[in-house]
Amino acid sequence: MGPPRLLLLLLLGCLAPLLSPPGAAEFSPSLDSDFTFTLPAGRKECFYQPMRKEASLELEYQVLDGAGLDVDFHLLSPKGETLVFDERKSDGVHTVETEEGDYMFCFDNTFSTISEKVIFFELILDNMGEEGQDQEDWKKYVTGTDLLDMKLEDILESINSVKARLSKSVQIQTLLRAFEARDRNIQESNFDRVNFWSMVNLGVMVVVSAVQVYMLKSLFEDKRKSRT
Repeated sequence: MGPPRLLLLLLLGCLAPLLSPPGAAEFSPSLDSDFTFTLPAGRKECFYQPMRKEASLELEYQVLDGAGLDVDFHLLSPKGETLVFDERKSDGVHTVETEEGDYMFCFDNTFSTISEKVIFFELILDNMGEEGQDQEDWKKYVTGTDLLDMKLEDILESINSVKARLSKSVQIQTLLRAFEARDRNIQESNFDRVNFWSMVNLGVMVVVSAVQVYMLKSLFEDKRKSRT
């Protein structure tokens, strides 16, 4: 592909969003969001996510901090049916094909009476729009594609592929940060425990040493009474 055609291809990719009507999406929709929150002891928190029919809902969660690093997880359909139930798990990944309605997922820490939990979860929503209509918008508002070696469908497929890979990279980086946060919390907790028990052992050693010195000293004391 020569420089003039490459320049035309770049201009086509830059001008296509400007030529599309307001509110029209140019690519296949894929939404990615994450959230971190603190779940107090003895509490249960629920979240709702509206979904379209024949879409895809992927949910991943991790317990970043808290005693035991575990939590109960529920995922319910719009009809109230339990789709997923994890009992006292530290992490999990679940994907479901959805129907029209609001999906509810809950994190339950009612089994714990003392320890609160720090929980991270990420939602990935696929097929939340009309991909076919997006392609028709491109065909309607972009002209002159017969001058290119590549067809409009090939351009759209390449851009969607790049977008999907970038979204996947962002997702992986987010998960790595969550793993790093959990590992750091575990290391800090272990560090505090090591320091605490080291001080306990040091105190016990000092007390034992003092008792031994006292007992040895008492063995060599002359306890006979002097006569007058």
